[in-house]
Amino acid sequence: MADVAVVGGGVGGMAVALRLATAGHDVVLFERNEVLGGKLATRSVDGFTFDTGPSLLTLPEVFDDLLACAGTSLAEVVEPVRLDPICRYRWPDGSGFDHRAGLGDAAAEVGRLAPGQGAHFEDWMAHGRRVWEISERTFFAGPMESPLDLVRRMRSPADLWGIDPLRTLDARARSHFDDPRLVQWAGRYATYSGSSPYAAPATLACIPWIEQSSGAWYLRGGLASLVGALAGVLAGAGVEVRTGEEVHAIRADTTAVAGVRLAGGETIDAQVVVANVDATHLFADLLPDPRALRRVLRAPVSSSGFALLAAVEGHTEGLAHHNIAFSADEAGEFGDIFERHRPPVDPTLYVCASSVTDPSQAPEGCENWNVLVNVPPASTVDWDAGAEAYRDHLLEVLAGHGWDLAGRLRSVETITPADIAERYRSWQGAIYGTSSNGRRAAFLRPANRGPRRGLYLVGGSSHPGGGLPLVTMSGAIVAAMVEADQGQRRPE
Repeated sequence: MADVAVVGGGVGGMAVALRLATAGHDVVLFERNEVLGGKLATRSVDGFTFDTGPSLLTLPEVFDDLLACAGTSLAEVVEPVRLDPICRYRWPDGSGFDHRAGLGDAAAEVGRLAPGQGAHFEDWMAHGRRVWEISERTFFAGPMESPLDLVRRMRSPADLWGIDPLRTLDARARSHFDDPRLVQWAGRYATYSGSSPYAAPATLACIPWIEQSSGAWYLRGGLASLVGALAGVLAGAGVEVRTGEEVHAIRADTTAVAGVRLAGGETIDAQVVVANVDATHLFADLLPDPRALRRVLRAPVSSSGFALLAAVEGHTEGLAHHNIAFSADEAGEFGDIFERHRPPVDPTLYVCASSVTDPSQAPEGCENWNVLVNVPPASTVDWDAGAEAYRDHLLEVLAGHGWDLAGRLRSVETITPADIAERYRSWQGAIYGTSSNGRRAAFLRPANRGPRRGLYLVGGSSHPGGGLPLVTMSGAIVAAMVEADQGQRRPE
């Protein structure tokens, strides 16, 4: 018998397992795949290595706080590299700018792109800082079981207006920047939560400030090197990790959980079960609960992604580690994704070539291109029939932006929303679970406390959302909840 059973070995699951183990709990973690990490994964092909999930680490202090539980830090278990530029942006007219790591340098770059807009950029960052400072001590400071949780953490009504929740990100950007290219740049950050700038709240303006202030980081050897590091720390903390073990059901009566049952029939007793799985899978399969499932399905689904893992020969002039080539039709792009539910005809392209920073990620004289575009979830497109055609379309779009890979491709693989859904049991292949589209979206996301005593939710489909730092924060939130709840039930 374990004190705590964690179902799913993504970063959120590893984070909560580490915190509870170092707090003295007997923790066992189950992962159905043979490796830990969830979406923080890697793919190696003929000497080329690709991060197939997150490709950027922000808020390194969140990971330092986690690892401090085990007496270590991020820099002691991996090799972080702060990137400069953060990203290289370009538009179809040939213009662009480098988002530099220093605020003054970044503002100067923006001023060169659009004279007079450098000061507006600095003001935008100052606004993002204010939003983040309020959000960090309210929205991210604990569970969100109701809007009242947010209100209770606010110091005054001014905090509510300070997080700018009523305007969309696009509306806020249009009121701030005179240049439409910078409006598009600001709106791009909605995609960090699988959302549209025309529907997501302006609260997301804090994201560029987070990148600017805390840095955009790469981990030498690939972002997935964090998985191996965390696995080592978990072992040192005494967590029993069982990979290749699929949890078939969470055992419970009408009031409380009692443990888990594995696909092979083995049962494990546990007073606490932490589900690091998609909430739809949890309430449809592991612990069927029609009422909870209906509540989950009311939340807006995030976008998915279509990726090309391209093994490219030769050197590409002007290629940075992170690159964005914007669509010529932003409204059409997001309309395709969220309204017409089809892959965008003119997508914005994200190109990550980590070999620019880390030559070990590709053979000498070659580059590892991970090309990602935002697309609708899997249920709206037959990707078995359409993946090859869309791959070829994206190669043509790349060529139109000056990145013609004809004759340079050693190989190219695709990852579709259907692949994401199958590999990670992510509802419809949604990358971030639920989106931030709509004023109520944050309150529709599944809460960290489940409908049975002893059941908790951690990871991207629950509060506070998807992305490496946020799922790590969710681990801290859930661990604190477990400790508090167990303390209340512990006999004197």
